[in-house]
Amino acid sequence: MPMTPRSFPARLPICLALAAALATALPMTAAAGAPAESTADQDAHRTVDLGSVEVRATPLPGTAEDLTRPVEVLAGEKLDEAKANSLGETVGKLPGVQSSYFGPGVGRPIVRGFDGARVQVLSDGLGSGDVSTVSVDHAVTIEPFLANQIEVLKGPATLLYGSGAIGGAVNVVDGRIPEQATTTPLEGRAELRAGTVNNERTGMLRLDGTSASGKLAFHFDALHRETGDYDIPGFAESAEHLAEEGETPDPSEAGVLPNSALRTDSGALGLSWIGERGFVGVGYSLFNTRYGVPGHAHEEHDHGGPIDDADEEEAGVTIVMDQRRSELRGGLSDVGPFASARFKFAATDYTHTEFEGREVGTVFDNSSREARLELVHRPWGGWNGAFGLQWSDRDFVAIGDEAFVPATQGSDTGLFWIGERDLGPLKLELGARHDRLDVRATPEALAPQRRNDRKFEAQSLSASLRWNLNEAMHLSFGIDRAQRAPTAEELFSNGLHVATGRIEVGDDALAVETANRAEIGLHWHSDRIELGVSAYTVRYDDFIYLASLESRRTPGTVLTDGGSEVNLWTQNDARFNGMEAEATLHLADNDSGAWDLRVFGDIVRGKLDGTGSRDVALRVFHGDHTHSHDARLAGNGNLPRIAPARIGGELRWAAGPWRASLGAVRYLRQDDVAANEHESPGYTLVDAHLAWHRDGDGGNAFEVFVDGSNLLDEEARAHTSFLRDLAPLPGRGFAFGVRTFF
Repeated sequence: MPMTPRSFPARLPICLALAAALATALPMTAAAGAPAESTADQDAHRTVDLGSVEVRATPLPGTAEDLTRPVEVLAGEKLDEAKANSLGETVGKLPGVQSSYFGPGVGRPIVRGFDGARVQVLSDGLGSGDVSTVSVDHAVTIEPFLANQIEVLKGPATLLYGSGAIGGAVNVVDGRIPEQATTTPLEGRAELRAGTVNNERTGMLRLDGTSASGKLAFHFDALHRETGDYDIPGFAESAEHLAEEGETPDPSEAGVLPNSALRTDSGALGLSWIGERGFVGVGYSLFNTRYGVPGHAHEEHDHGGPIDDADEEEAGVTIVMDQRRSELRGGLSDVGPFASARFKFAATDYTHTEFEGREVGTVFDNSSREARLELVHRPWGGWNGAFGLQWSDRDFVAIGDEAFVPATQGSDTGLFWIGERDLGPLKLELGARHDRLDVRATPEALAPQRRNDRKFEAQSLSASLRWNLNEAMHLSFGIDRAQRAPTAEELFSNGLHVATGRIEVGDDALAVETANRAEIGLHWHSDRIELGVSAYTVRYDDFIYLASLESRRTPGTVLTDGGSEVNLWTQNDARFNGMEAEATLHLADNDSGAWDLRVFGDIVRGKLDGTGSRDVALRVFHGDHTHSHDARLAGNGNLPRIAPARIGGELRWAAGPWRASLGAVRYLRQDDVAANEHESPGYTLVDAHLAWHRDGDGGNAFEVFVDGSNLLDEEARAHTSFLRDLAPLPGRGFAFGVRTFF
């Protein structure tokens, strides 16, 4: 049933729970006393050595420091400082990682230039169950504020997670189903924050506890967020776009981005039985959000407040999204020939409705189920390893104006093995995976004479090596052969994609794409310096991409139909080359405090590697009408919306209960653009963080913080965004609030 604008969970219970948590936690912290604990004790509460954090995205135990393949981890105070409204923005300052952008409610991670269906987003090892890969204006249904840690696997992760992870994976660990007893009967954290750039109000509460017997453990979390339209340095439309349209902006329209407000509610309950050899647990969660789509709003808008029903006539296009998820997880040690066994299952029901004012435009429904079994075997011939079996299916339906993808069903079954072995100073990892995929579309929804059922097989092979030259330095090498099957959108799309303003035409004859990757990395550390550098190249055979076309009838012009640009899903060889570097210099640790300087940079180039242009004939299908077109397709050149090169730096300081940082990231001009794509100017984003932390008795703690973003109030337009010329990033803003840990 389509959601209505009023179908949000009541906010009062969540707000009361947050207030109660803070009310009970604050007195415990204040009563703690009088003398403050030592600096070491205070820092230990929130400071996390990210290199020593265990990575849960792989079945073999390992930390970010000793894994053979590249991975980044956010946890502790670093995660607290990075948390944002979207997952992409939260991880967007890690080396090699940026964010797509379709307003503040939408941001998927871009890993080494890959995004969409090539980057798998996971909730503790299982797919998110949303439709964020179908369209660039669809949000990821994972709330980063509730995460314990976020892991980014760079390079193909198909070995572990199948076809949709050929460009990498982002795993959000939230602990919603407890796997072990807590150290105290009840513990948790809460946060209240407010923001100036968008009138943000966010509250979050998390509780974890264990019964007196130690056998039953529970989890509860809740979050509520409201923001208004956010402030921008100038006009929503870029100067280049205004000049092309011949428009003169109204000065009264400057300073705010219309239709950029959002509201989010998220919550979960989990319960587990904990035994001596393992656990079994169940969980239920919801994610409900409503956000405006910038660039499609009317001139009138609400300047500072959250979305209200009274503003519907001026709200433009608004997306209301609701997801309900049930999970079962279990783990058992010492299972015959296996050291451990883990099982995960999730059933997800997802609906989102796109409103144009008060009118329903399009309704998307997606029901998915996914199961995963991991068996870690005992050492065989010196090899530690794990077998895995993964299965998933989904039923997808879109009804309405933006139903450019027909109703589809899909299934995927994958079997894999991953193993590692120490050979003196060398650590070797090998792996293999085989997937069988089936994608089916409703025949009556397709253009005549199109195939509606495709079956694929995909194989992935991987080898990586870590060479410990000495205690301070190691080299890493990796080679992969990974395959990805085309998605339903790439095969069967045929119609106007309202979010991008383009007609997308799929190709039901697309084949599996194959990526061959090679990477070399160096890590060196001493008492004063930590340094990491990596370089990689990826050669794609039959790379699937959305191509701009030239009309053969009027050479030199972009192919259009009914005034909308026509794009074709097609294949060609492609090559990606990139490099990343990060260094941390420990400047001083004395009476003035601990001073660290971090610098990083990354660059990636994506180009087609074909032999030249070719002619194509295609049909655009609109209901009962079919329009035929003759077009020309370029066979080489740059790929569109490739993330620009960056260089950044950050100075961090900590002394006693205080910590602070000041950082800047320079996004360079992107002039390596595709056909019919404009260049993007560079920009610099400056941010700062300040926090005061106080530890109390019994593990209680209290923290007050202030975060500043885009302190130069610079006009910044992400080259990776379809809304680059319509929606700049937010201007100068400050967020402030309080966190408690108990």
